[in-house]
Amino acid sequence: MISQPYQLYVERSDASRNMARYYAMSIEANLFGDVCLLRKWGRIGATGQKMVHHFGREEEAVQLFLDLLRQKRKRGYRPRGSMPRAGELPS
Repeated sequence: MISQPYQLYVERSDASRNMARYYAMSIEANLFGDVCLLRKWGRIGATGQKMVHHFGREEEAVQLFLDLLRQKRKRGYRPRGSMPRAGELPS
């Protein structure tokens, strides 16, 4: 059983490079009691790719979740509402 919900959806856009990407993660339990980290990524509007990591303990899944979150933030991924619109300068 998962102690609390872990879900993330972030985007990275750059009109000058024709880039519009998304990255989504969640931690869930499967039918066998294992803890799984589900990852989905790709171009916004497309199906993209997915990967599932299986763990015996929730703490291991949370650690990978947080590590991946830090990596994505460094690469410029942000929550959907915090992205500057076309023609706006970031603050």
